[in-house]
Amino acid sequence: MNYFKKLGTGNLLMLILCALIIMVAEYLFLNGNQKHGLFVGLWAPTLLGVMIYLKLVDNDSE
Repeated sequence: MNYFKKLGTGNLLMLILCALIIMVAEYLFLNGNQKHGLFVGLWAPTLLGVMIYLKLVDNDSE
């Protein structure tokens, strides 16, 4: 539980959103919409990259 407090609410919600995006992408891909599944599947790494960038910018300001 201490890990979740250290992670923060905003980051936890973003990680849950990434997991949800991956599940939707897998659903689309496996149901015959391969192109839509790949398109939606690329959102999760992009969102994770933005999270890393914002964390780096926040650490530089301190």
